[in-house]
Amino acid sequence: MLFKDRTEAGKILGGRLREYQGRNALILALPRGGVPVAAAVATALNAELDVVITRKIGAPGNPELAIGAVTGDGTVLLNDSLVSSLGVEKDFIDLKVKQAESEIQEYIRRYRGERPVPKVAGRIVLIVDDGIATGYTVMAAAEAILRKGPEELVIAVPVAPRESVYELERTTGCQVVTVSRPASFVAVGQFYEDFKQVSDEEVRNALEDHSKYGRVEQKKND
Repeated sequence: MLFKDRTEAGKILGGRLREYQGRNALILALPRGGVPVAAAVATALNAELDVVITRKIGAPGNPELAIGAVTGDGTVLLNDSLVSSLGVEKDFIDLKVKQAESEIQEYIRRYRGERPVPKVAGRIVLIVDDGIATGYTVMAAAEAILRKGPEELVIAVPVAPRESVYELERTTGCQVVTVSRPASFVAVGQFYEDFKQVSDEEVRNALEDHSKYGRVEQKKND
């Protein structure tokens, strides 16, 4: 399946998640690409929108190859077999974790501003991204959110390879909802006509707009 753009993908994904409409769900986007998808999902479900920020740990000499990921609460998830096969030293990992934690705090300040951190405990939470490749960033995000005691945690993406879906469900115990699970998968971008990079400004605007104008029915009922 080929999506026109992230917003269209989010609208279609939202249709797969109708059971969570009107249930005070919290939609947590993985910035930056996951935000337009999550905004469309949050609108469809009349749900609160925020972000969960993770940073990839890239391999020495090949930063695009993820050997793990870090979240804002200090959760570190490593691909132990890859770390071992590449001979990555502990000092390198420790340095990258510290750098990632610093970057995460900057992104939190940049995206959330003065808005309070949303409540997670006892709520239905959906982690949304524009797609999954290896799954390590969303896996780290899921581990961090699970520690906060949600009633239910769901991972929702428009597209992901079947192997990554099965591995995520096995390791996190969470349901993974997708629109498409192609057998042939190279990169997330191949399933979008428009896969341009999302800017920090677009992320901030999406979060602010949803905070001001989203959840219309909820506001009427309050």
